[in-house]
Amino acid sequence: MGLDSIYGFLLLLVKSPLSFKPRGFISLRLFLSTSKGSLIFITNMLRFLFNTIITVKVACNDAPQPWQIGFQDGGSTSFEGIVELHDQIMFYLIVILLGVGWMLSSTIRKFHSYHNQIVHKYHNHGTLIELIWTITPALVLIAIAFPSFKLLYLLDEVIDPVITVKAIGNQWFWSYEYSDYVNDTGETIEFDSYMVPDSELEPGQLRLLEVDNRVILPVDTHIRFIVTARDVIHSFAVPSLGIKLDALPGRLNQTSVIINREGVFYGQCSELCGILHYAMPIVIQSVSLDKYLAFISSSQNSPPQILHCPSVPSVLSNS
Repeated sequence: MGLDSIYGFLLLLVKSPLSFKPRGFISLRLFLSTSKGSLIFITNMLRFLFNTIITVKVACNDAPQPWQIGFQDGGSTSFEGIVELHDQIMFYLIVILLGVGWMLSSTIRKFHSYHNQIVHKYHNHGTLIELIWTITPALVLIAIAFPSFKLLYLLDEVIDPVITVKAIGNQWFWSYEYSDYVNDTGETIEFDSYMVPDSELEPGQLRLLEVDNRVILPVDTHIRFIVTARDVIHSFAVPSLGIKLDALPGRLNQTSVIINREGVFYGQCSELCGILHYAMPIVIQSVSLDKYLAFISSSQNSPPQILHCPSVPSVLSNS
């Protein structure tokens, strides 16, 4: 059932006589007949429902979408933990909203001047109710604090990373270094990543998000990001991976991530850094370990050597 069929069905409801429709359609026809804008509004709503609910989308959402109000699909264990904490806190927020809304509505209803001209003082004052509305918020805060602090400390720990990638913010591009790999001359893998302008975009590439050099990383591998900047404050942010870290000149910040599926993950600089702040996208492509090793080999004249990572040979042998 396409959009044209839905639009034609609505036009049929408007133009056909009332005698050929059940009673339930009469109000709909009268509503649609009031103005042409109503018909367009209903059509747009049906288009939204058809595209978001009826149509099954297999591709993962690793880039921002128009009118998106939810999270992108998670690509790392860190992001899954963040979404789980969000859902837990949302439960408490809904309970608080319903509880406070019920108390306010019942108070307005029962103590309105039409119902009760004189309000007894013990109806709205008392030690018990004051204890309840003092202790209950404290218990809710404790229930939120424990999983929040647990996730915060887990995200802050960087234990025995396999691969280290250094991201350097510049005005207005990113520079990356794979410092674990060197060739025979002692050179490491270094490259700059610029946004692809609109005039050079190919079909399928995203405007303001595609870059000329992507960061290639393997899946199911503990990866450490070291983030800094050369000029002003930037922010290295990739929502699908749960990464958001400030890039400060003269300071090194680090975070870690384990990508659990192959894909292309898009991010942007999240700190106002000048007139071309919008032109600092981040693209991380996760591939299998074999493809990653092929990328490393092709990036150097000789096969790369792994430095300061004694755990990597065991990972390669297990794969």
